Amino acid sequence: MAAWGRGNAAGSKAIVAGAAFLCVAAMLLAATPAAEAGATTYLVGNAAGWTRNVDYGGWLAGKTFRAGDVLVFKYNSTFHDVAWVSKGGYKKCIVSPKGYAPVYRNGYDAVALPRGTHYFICGVPGRCSAGMKLAVTVY
Repeated sequence: MAAWGRGNAAGSKAIVAGAAFLCVAAMLLAATPAAEAGATTYLVGNAAGWTRNVDYGGWLAGKTFRAGDVLVFKYNSTFHDVAWVSKGGYKKCIVSPKGYAPVYRNGYDAVALPRGTHYFICGVPGRCSAGMKLAVTVY
């Protein structure tokens, strides 16, 4: 049985290595900006919300999205939904098989954005092909 007291070189090295790891982890976390602190909330489509006949490309113009920003989709849940889809799903207006992509149906859904490009469509037949789709690049 190992003794964790004075004179145990292996135990001392393990403690030093563990402490060094924790210090490095703490420095990395401190260097990562707190996205939530400076996060911006965007109402998709402004006053019109998430619906037909809105130019979402125009809505995106001039906006820069950062990790932690929030998109709020406000819509009539009787007629619309929001599906967070793949690039292919976005291009082809297809919602992934059940369980693979989140589909929101509350009528007021807030989505926090991680870095990367994210694709959203209305999964109700005909809506995406009529323009209810949004591609957002997040920095």
